Amino acid sequence: MDAKLIWLFAFVGLYWAYCLFWGVRGAISSRTSTDYFVAGRTIGLWVFVLAATATSFSGWTFVGHPGKILIDGLPYAFASFYALTIPFTGVLFLRRQWVVGRAFEHITPGEMYSTYYGGNGMRLLTVLVAFLFSVPYLGVQLRASGDLFHVLTDGMIGIEMGMFALSAIVMIYVASGGLRSVAYVDCAQCVLLALGIVILGGIAISFAGGWGGFTDGLADYVKQDLASGQKLTPAGHSNIVAMPGTIQAVSSGAEAQGSVWTGMMCLTYMFALMGIQSSPAFSMWCFSNKTSEPFRWQQVVASSIIIGIILFSFTIFQGIGGNILIANGIFESADDKNLVPQLINLLTDSAPWLVGLLAVCALAAMQSTGAAYMSTFSGMVTRDLYKQYVSPDASDSVQKLCGRIFVIVVTVVALFVAAQFTGAIVMLGGLAVAYGFQMYPALMGVCYFPWLTRKGVVWGLVAGLVAVTLTDRTVAVFGLPWGAFPLTIHSAGWGIFANLIIALLVSKFASENNGEREKRQKHHAFIQAVSGLTENQKKWVTPAWILTVVWFLVGFGPFATVGNTLFSDPNTPATWAPFGLPSLWVWQILMLLFGIFVMWMLAFKVGLSKPIPIEDVTSQRKAFFEK
Repeated sequence: MDAKLIWLFAFVGLYWAYCLFWGVRGAISSRTSTDYFVAGRTIGLWVFVLAATATSFSGWTFVGHPGKILIDGLPYAFASFYALTIPFTGVLFLRRQWVVGRAFEHITPGEMYSTYYGGNGMRLLTVLVAFLFSVPYLGVQLRASGDLFHVLTDGMIGIEMGMFALSAIVMIYVASGGLRSVAYVDCAQCVLLALGIVILGGIAISFAGGWGGFTDGLADYVKQDLASGQKLTPAGHSNIVAMPGTIQAVSSGAEAQGSVWTGMMCLTYMFALMGIQSSPAFSMWCFSNKTSEPFRWQQVVASSIIIGIILFSFTIFQGIGGNILIANGIFESADDKNLVPQLINLLTDSAPWLVGLLAVCALAAMQSTGAAYMSTFSGMVTRDLYKQYVSPDASDSVQKLCGRIFVIVVTVVALFVAAQFTGAIVMLGGLAVAYGFQMYPALMGVCYFPWLTRKGVVWGLVAGLVAVTLTDRTVAVFGLPWGAFPLTIHSAGWGIFANLIIALLVSKFASENNGEREKRQKHHAFIQAVSGLTENQKKWVTPAWILTVVWFLVGFGPFATVGNTLFSDPNTPATWAPFGLPSLWVWQILMLLFGIFVMWMLAFKVGLSKPIPIEDVTSQRKAFFEK
C-alpha cells in the first residue's frame, strides 16, 4: 500500500473515531425525546454558529460548487452569494421561530404550524417537504462521498461500496446520539470544510504557475473562446467571464446561448438556496438553541463574512484554475464531479499526508449536512406521524427508538436514490432546496402576517410544490412543452410565484371562522410584545429594505449584467484591473461587500436578530396565554 493510501485511511480512521465518540456521548446524555431530537434545547453559542454553518454549506459547496465554476465560469460564481442569502432567511425567521418554540416547547416545525394554523394539514405537508428535501439532498452528499473515494483510492474502492461504507458511520452516530451528536461533530466539520476549500484554492493557484500564471491562463482561455466563436454570450463575450444577459426565452430541448446563468437564473437560484434555512430541518436547529444570541453571529460573521470571502476567492481559484490546468496538460480533463478529487491527487507524491487531510475535509463537508437531515427528518416522522397518529402516549424511550429506526430508513432511501440517479444527482440537490424554499409563506404567516390563513398557506404550498416539480430539470426528460427552467428562471422562482399567488388569493377570498383569525392575532400580539422593534430600530426598516431589494436585483439579479463591462472589456484581458481580474469578478467582490453591509444592517442595526432574554419569553407567554 502506497503512502497516500496509508495517510488516507489513517485520517479517515481518526475522523470516524471522533464521530463515534460523540455518538456515544450523545446517546448517554439523551435521556428524553427532547434531549434526542433537539438536544434538550441546550445548544450553546459557538456550537450553533459552527454547526449551522456546516449544515448550510455542505459537500455541494466543497465539491460541486468549484466544479460548476469550472464548467460555467464566473456567471455561475454568482451562486457564491448563497453565503449571504442562506442566512438572510435566518435573519427573517430564526429569532421569531425561537420565541415560538421556547414559549410552546415545540420540537418539530409540524407542531409549530399545527398549533398556529390549526388542523393537521400543515403538519403533514411539513413532513412531506422534509422528505422531498432530505432524501435528494442527502443523496447528493452520499453519492459525492463515494465518487470522491473512488478517485482518491485510484479505483480500489468502488463508488457504491464507498458510498455505503462512508454512510454507515454517519448513520451510526446520528442514530445513537441524535441532534446533540450531530451538533458537536458539525463543529469540527465546519472548520475542516473551510480549511479544505482554502487549501485547495491555494493548490490550484500554485499548479497554475502562481498568480501571474493564473491570470495569464484565464486570459488565454478567453482568447481561445473568442477565436473559436463558441461558448459566446449574445453580446459576443466569452461565457467564462460574462453573464449571458438578463433573461432568455429558450425552447424545450434547446440550450441557452452562452449559458443558462442569466441574471434571472442567478436570482431565482438564490431563492432555491434560501430554502436551506427555511426548510423544516432548520426549524429544529432553531428550537435546539439555549438562547437566541448565536443567530446574528452565524448569519453575519461566520456565513456572510468568512464563508462569503472564501467562496468568492478560493472556490473560483479552483474552478477557473481547473480549466487552466487542463490547458497546461496537468489534467487530461475534469468535470463538476472529479475536479476536487483531482486537485487533491496532485499532492500524492509531494505531500501524501495532505491528501489524507483533504480527503477528510471533503468527507466532513459532505456528511455535515447529511447528518443534520437524518436526525431532523427522523424527529419529524416520529413526532408528527407516529406519535400523532399511531401512539399518542408513546414514552420517551419508544420515541427515541422510533427516531433511530427512521434514521436508518431515510439513509437507506437516500442511498437508493443516489444509486439510481447517477447522472442527475446534483440536479436533485437543486430540486431539494427549491422544495425547502416553498416553506416561506408558511413561515411568513407564523412570524409576521396574521392575514395569511390556514387554507391559503396549505393550498399555496401544494401549488408551489407542483410548480417546482413541473419546471425543474429533473422532469424535463418527460418532454414538457416549456422545458426545464422556462425563461431561464429556476424552478424555485416558478414555485414561489405559484405559491404566493394561491396563498394570497385563498387567504383573501376563502371563508374562515372568527376564532381562527382571533387566535392568530393573539399569537402575533405575543410575538410583537417579545420581539418587536424599538422606535429607533423602526427608523432603519425602510432604508434597510430598500438596500436589500437593490442588492438582490443589482448584486446578483437581472441588473447584474452591468458588471460585465463596468470596469473593463471582458474581451480584452489587457484592460483587466486590478490584479488582472475581469470586470465581472470585480463586480462580484464589490457586491459581496455591499451584501455584508446589508446583512449587518438587518441583523444588528434593525435588530432582526437581536437576542431576546428567555425571561421575556416566559413572562409574556404567561401574560398572553395563561390569564
